[in-house]
This record gives sequence, C-alpha cells and structure tokens, in this order.
Amino acid sequence: MFDVIGGGVVGSLIGGLLRLAPEVLKWLDRKNEREHELAMFERQVDLEITRGQIRLDEIGAQRSMAVDSGVLNAFKAAIDQQTEMAKAAGGWAVKASAGVRPIITYWVWLLYSAAFLTLLWITWIVTRDPAQLVKLVLTADFMAILGSITNYWFLDRTLKARGL
Repeated sequence: MFDVIGGGVVGSLIGGLLRLAPEVLKWLDRKNEREHELAMFERQVDLEITRGQIRLDEIGAQRSMAVDSGVLNAFKAAIDQQTEMAKAAGGWAVKASAGVRPIITYWVWLLYSAAFLTLLWITWIVTRDPAQLVKLVLTADFMAILGSITNYWFLDRTLKARGL
C-alpha cells in the first residue's frame, strides 16, 4: 500500500513539475526578450546620439563655409571700394594707390633681409651657432606678417583671375 501511495505521490510530483516546466521556460523566454529589447533600445539611443552629432557637425561645416564666403566677399568689396575711391579722386590718386602695396611689400622684405643678415653676422661672430639665428629671427609673429603680405599678393591675383 505504501508503494501505491508513495508511487502516486512521486508520480504527482513529477507530473506537477512537468506541468510547471513550460511556465518556467516561458518566464525565462520573457526575461531574455526583455533583455534583448533593452539592448536594442540602448543601441537605438546610441544611433540617435551619433546621428545628432553628425547633424551638428554638418551645421558647423555649413556655418564655417558661410563665414568664409562672407570674408571673401568683404575682401573683394573692400578692394573694389578702394579702387573706385582712387578713380574718383583723379589720376594721381590712382597712381599713388597702385604704388602703396608694392612699396610697403618691398620695404618690409628689405627690412627683414637687413635684420636677418645683421643677426646672422652677429650670431656668427658671437656664437658661431646658426641654430641660435633661427630662434632669434624666425619668430612666429614676424613670419605671420611676411606670410600675410605674400598671401595678399597671390590671393589678390587669384581673386582677380576668378572675377571675384
């Protein structure tokens, strides 16, 4: 009799466990689904953040292009205005205006050359170290001035050639 009762209890327990197994599997499956949905949501949020950053970069590039275009237009307008004012003043003013830029350019280049050669000679006499000369003469500020003068001449010709 114990065998029948014990067997019935064991059978009932096994049957109950087998009925619970699908529910446990469903619960685990739902847990995996929620984790998957959370991971997908996080990836989508990252994607939207990246898209937003790309859009901000595009807007910044467009703004930079607009500013650069405005600077070139202002540069052209200033040159045109200067030319018109000189023409309105008369023939001598046009000639004087045309000579200002080359004279200043030659003057700055001659001063630079004279200073460079003087410092070269002094440095050679004192230290005989040409590396010291480079440190003394080729400063960032002075090179920026020389570069801006050179760029002005080449940029002016390029703008005139393009009709700007």
